[in-house]
Amino acid sequence: MSFSIAGKTAIVTGGANGIGLAIGRHFADKGANVMFADMDEKRLKDELGKAAEADNIRYFAGDLRQKLAQANLLSATIDAFEQIDILVNACRQVVPSDALNPEDDAVEMLLQQNLMTSLRMSQQVAKRMIKQAEGQTEGVTGTIVNLSSIAARRTHPDLMAYSISSAALDQMTRSLAVALAPYRIRVNAVAFGSVMSASLKDTLREHSDYRDDIEDHTPLGRIASATELAEAVQYLACDGSSFMTGQIMTMDGGRTLLDPVAAPAH
Repeated sequence: MSFSIAGKTAIVTGGANGIGLAIGRHFADKGANVMFADMDEKRLKDELGKAAEADNIRYFAGDLRQKLAQANLLSATIDAFEQIDILVNACRQVVPSDALNPEDDAVEMLLQQNLMTSLRMSQQVAKRMIKQAEGQTEGVTGTIVNLSSIAARRTHPDLMAYSISSAALDQMTRSLAVALAPYRIRVNAVAFGSVMSASLKDTLREHSDYRDDIEDHTPLGRIASATELAEAVQYLACDGSSFMTGQIMTMDGGRTLLDPVAAPAH
């Protein structure tokens, strides 16, 4: 079974920084056509630089919480590469929340950003994948990979909103997997623990003592690189996982094997 994604076309949301950027670059290095999507156009330009001139790399700037931006993203991808084979929903936010503050809108904001944007993108891309596969009766029509978190199962007092949105994303993954299976579209997710994302870098700059705390609560004793996560996403996107759908693959260095709920679940 092949683990190659060469020649496939992928949309990677949240592609301007951190994990989304790492996944997009990794896919492009492996020979995939990649559309990096993010609302931060300046950062897309700065991060991709001359790489955006490569035949297999394009970028799209827009607010993907808006349906028009999603439609324009699909059109731009089709114009550039003629098809869509893979969607990676890497656009996500982590913000603290106050469970006792009725005016704290973090839950609503993260449900919109981390859940609804991924759901609507998945629906739009799935329709395109189905249209592309008209007349075909075999093979995978397309793959969707969501980025989730072990926060869906491990609560932390300051991350209630993130935990709720992550749990909802896990269930969305399972539900879409069943709904899209008749069309041969696979839907899976990677629930990760501490990966060196842009948000974690910012957190560690402000709270340097967090690194020791995270490493002490991770059996493998370290923070994963974004490239390691990108490789896990590649596996779920490639034909090597062709009989996997509706799965939440945990990548946390053994974090969820331990019990302390007070450890920060970055």
